[in-house]
Amino acid sequence: MTAAKHPKIRIEPRGLHREEAAAYIGVGLSKFDEMVRDGRMPGPKKIDARNVWDRYALDDAFENLPMDLPENPLDIMLCAARN
Repeated sequence: MTAAKHPKIRIEPRGLHREEAAAYIGVGLSKFDEMVRDGRMPGPKKIDARNVWDRYALDDAFENLPMDLPENPLDIMLCAARN
């Protein structure tokens, strides 16, 4: 008889190290560090000596980033006409 195999449970981590946090929001490390310094992204939480970024806090900060939208309807028409 073979032992029954248990399916692996996939758990998304809430805490991310710096490299994971940068990748999570789609930027490189230097840009991520800049965004943390200027307040666009949250700083880390401390777990003993380790810096850990809260994925939920990253989500909130990402939601608050400005959208790159044309300023007015005329800009939209001009952009469309160029393409």
